[in-house]
Amino acid sequence: MKRTKVVSLFIILAVFGSLLAACGQKESSSATTTPAASTKATETAKAADLNGKKIALIMQFNTGTFSSQYVEGVKEQVEKLGGKVTVFVADTDLAKMASNLDAAINQKFDGILIDHGTAEALEAGVKKAIEKKIPVVSFDSILTVPGVTSLEQGDQKMAEATLEQLAKDAGGKGNIVKVWVAGFAPMERRQEAYQAFQKKYPDIKEVAAFGTAKDPALDTQTQMEAILKKYPNKGDITAIWAAWDEFAKGASRAIQQAGRTEIKVYGIDLSDEDLQLLQDQKSPWVASAAVDPKDIGRVQVRYLYQKLHGDQTPEKVVLDPVYVSREQLPKDKQVNTTQLSEYVKGWGGSQQGYTDWLKAAEKK
Repeated sequence: MKRTKVVSLFIILAVFGSLLAACGQKESSSATTTPAASTKATETAKAADLNGKKIALIMQFNTGTFSSQYVEGVKEQVEKLGGKVTVFVADTDLAKMASNLDAAINQKFDGILIDHGTAEALEAGVKKAIEKKIPVVSFDSILTVPGVTSLEQGDQKMAEATLEQLAKDAGGKGNIVKVWVAGFAPMERRQEAYQAFQKKYPDIKEVAAFGTAKDPALDTQTQMEAILKKYPNKGDITAIWAAWDEFAKGASRAIQQAGRTEIKVYGIDLSDEDLQLLQDQKSPWVASAAVDPKDIGRVQVRYLYQKLHGDQTPEKVVLDPVYVSREQLPKDKQVNTTQLSEYVKGWGGSQQGYTDWLKAAEKK
């Protein structure tokens, strides 16, 4: 009888042990995941944490349709990722821009985007932001602060493309007017290409040079009108090289109103308003080189969110420009920058900075 009880107890314990082992195996099996699945789950969780972020856009100026479309691109990309943008505009006042940057830091924004500005005005504030773990991504600013990703257009490429076409159309000789302004990172880079152009084409003479960032289109129009009176004869001026689309607009209006359509305008940057002038057969503006302004804003935001996500980002990102001429555009209908990719290869739809997790976060 005792033997039977012992055997029975042994059997019960054995069965119980098997059940525990099975349960353990089942739990172990359900908890085991592949490294790829684990990484994907982590990425999903981290992306979810980025919803509702407050982003500050600190701008030196917000002048013209190029800037407004750039802001549209910033807002579009941030909102797709569940965030909200607050825009601080300094109206070209660098002291005000630095103050706006400090305000954004003190208001504890989650991330900061910078548009233009100088290292002298912004470096102290940017370092303060980095110390407080607020990521910063700049556009067209000469900033070399560790941890900041800086975006720029291919400014020298844009200048070279328009200047080479000018030289070709002019037959390598003639008189030109340069509309340019110092003190801005992209302008300084474009100036380097212009100086090389002057050495390459000694028979193309600069007869006038001017430019201001304050009311640029209107001021350019006024100054251009004065220059046209100084050089009243056909052939006195061959072309205008405008280092900013606001300059190109002002110069084009002055030339068109004066009836001096023999003078051609070559610009840099492009917006919907610019395209209207470029397509106008009566307009002297015949070509421009640019990056889609909305793309600039989108790409800048993507790199900021990569930083918020904990990703490693490059110190410098160069956006590839395209050359756009009137000959590439339809004559029978007006197009905008959204439609421009149908006619100009390489325009818009940039995938720079567009990670898989960002695309997934947008869908959510």
